[in-house]
Amino acid sequence: MSSQAPAQAPVIWWIRRDLRLADNPALTAAVERGAPVIPLYILDGQEEALGAAPKFRLGLGLAHFAKVLAGRGSLLILRRGDAQQVLSDVVKETGAGAVYWSRLYDPDAISRDTAVKETLKSGGLEAKSFGGRLLFEPWTVETKAGGMFRVYTPFWKAVREREPAALLPEPSKIPAPDVWPDSEDLDAWQMGAAMRRGADVVKDHCRVGEAAALDRLDEFLDEAVVRYKDLRDFPALDATSGLSENLAWGEISPHRMWHLGQRAMEQSRNGAEHFLKEVVWREFAYHLMYHSPEILTRNWRSEWDSFGWRTETTPEVEAWMRGQTGYDFIDAAMRELYVTGKMHNRARMIVASFLCKHLMVHWKVGMDWFAECLVDWDPASNAMGWQWVAGSGPDAAPFFRIFNPEGQLDKFDADRRYTRHWIAEGQQNPPKTAMAFFDAAPRSWDLKPGQPRARPLIDLKVGRERALNAYSANRKSDQAT
Repeated sequence: MSSQAPAQAPVIWWIRRDLRLADNPALTAAVERGAPVIPLYILDGQEEALGAAPKFRLGLGLAHFAKVLAGRGSLLILRRGDAQQVLSDVVKETGAGAVYWSRLYDPDAISRDTAVKETLKSGGLEAKSFGGRLLFEPWTVETKAGGMFRVYTPFWKAVREREPAALLPEPSKIPAPDVWPDSEDLDAWQMGAAMRRGADVVKDHCRVGEAAALDRLDEFLDEAVVRYKDLRDFPALDATSGLSENLAWGEISPHRMWHLGQRAMEQSRNGAEHFLKEVVWREFAYHLMYHSPEILTRNWRSEWDSFGWRTETTPEVEAWMRGQTGYDFIDAAMRELYVTGKMHNRARMIVASFLCKHLMVHWKVGMDWFAECLVDWDPASNAMGWQWVAGSGPDAAPFFRIFNPEGQLDKFDADRRYTRHWIAEGQQNPPKTAMAFFDAAPRSWDLKPGQPRARPLIDLKVGRERALNAYSANRKSDQAT
């Protein structure tokens, strides 16, 4: 243990998905103690289990944040192992008197963090968790009857007049200890190993770090927000904020998005309120995950447990994953996902509907694939989004709302800009974006741009009728029981 006086004992800032200096309550509180602050990131089992793309993007974020901290006279300490054991080790090495961190809300994180807090406190340390990832803590938003919200619109009405916490400035200085604990080498962790050759392709489409996120928000609110409500469903247009990537890793706070969005709304900038509603849609996802964590693993509506979804990875599912369904909107979206690690929100709904309804595949298959491929992966938003489309979740689209990918293409990509951007086959001079898919795709897929365009997997009318018949049979069976 350190010989420092207790008042000057270092505080460990346990960094998780809050890779920013401003609007960070845990960091602000740590600095306000007046003692040295040790920024610590732990790659534990939960982070090791991340899919290929999110783990890769986390690695980019950590590398960038390490440089930011070094520029402020601090260091990012990296350790790998069980979080509780690592924290115990670093406390012993540094004589730390406190551990501060920002809350996470998925059930595994809650279980881990509760145990860590109890252990630290039993050892005489101060252990504190802080908000910052959400506008409002999930347990503070209740219906008039005192329960959780199950529908988005009442949730929105309940929080839209609330005032989230004020924005916090970046600390002017992060006090450093006289001696730093040892740190592991980020490169040795090989965070992008599972991406294989796709890493270099996806990296070019990432905007990493707090400064990039703040610039992104300013650009959006200065320009695109006025067109946001009208144009956000057109995937070929740059009409959205693109901040999901940064929000996922805490490179920007929802508070900044809310406060600056409100300012834009007060300036009568059309689209600002709709932008705020999307920020609250994410809040709603976390509200649901916190109060009903089963949304991550099983049907939120139990009546869907007997529905005849397929769960195996069939050749049809593989074709969907590889952007080879023969339907332009689906294939363009799936290739966009593989090249950029992201997918336009309208496209997400269409590819999910096609998988769950036309192909009758369980939403968990799609959710798991997105968890493997998205650099902006978020457990709450991903689960709620898939269950919303499938019809099995809260406030869900009815199952009989089946997106027709050809009709959606005519409506939202009438000039085919989006599909030409991502599908090389049939084009004499395909753009780099379309060709990049063949650089990112695994060699085992054996895909080449000169191959003939894939034939449609299924007749859309046949697929729709099959889905509706299954839905009708399931309802009758449920009513009979």
